[in-house]
Amino acid sequence: MLAIAATLARSLLGLELEPQFNEPYRSTSLQDFWGRRWNLMITTILRPTVYDPTRRIFSPLIGKNWASICGIVATFVVSGLMHELIFFYMGQPTGEVVWFFVLHGVFLAVEIIIKKSLHGRFRLHPVVSTPLTVGFVMMTSFWLFFPAMLRDGFEAKAFREFAVVINFVMGLSQTMI
Repeated sequence: MLAIAATLARSLLGLELEPQFNEPYRSTSLQDFWGRRWNLMITTILRPTVYDPTRRIFSPLIGKNWASICGIVATFVVSGLMHELIFFYMGQPTGEVVWFFVLHGVFLAVEIIIKKSLHGRFRLHPVVSTPLTVGFVMMTSFWLFFPAMLRDGFEAKAFREFAVVINFVMGLSQTMI
């Protein structure tokens, strides 16, 4: 959807939007996947609005290292709630999507804690870490994210909503010409 919107913005308005994804199938860790490769626009929105304030609030209370872990988990909880709101609009929310993001936030926090405790002395080779990372994301997506999406005709509703947006933009562009 985001790639289609970027293509429309480029062709209709001549705008070049920032890339939304950076080869997520090459992720070597959850940190790499969520921080540098998947939905980069949302990452740049959530970092200053959720992660940074949470880290600043918790730093004096529990220290900078643990505050960053709280910031990560809080960011994923907010992202899960935002996605659940979309599911509420499109159908019946079940909480599975929130749990998907909470699970990823907790696993990402554990990954970072382990990396910090090892001080960079041990790192899995990308031949091993990439399939583990992508496999984990895919497994949890098929377990928690996609079933909620495919239930209640979500995809049909989403396509109808997208068609409304396209018709609006096309009508808008015709009135401008």
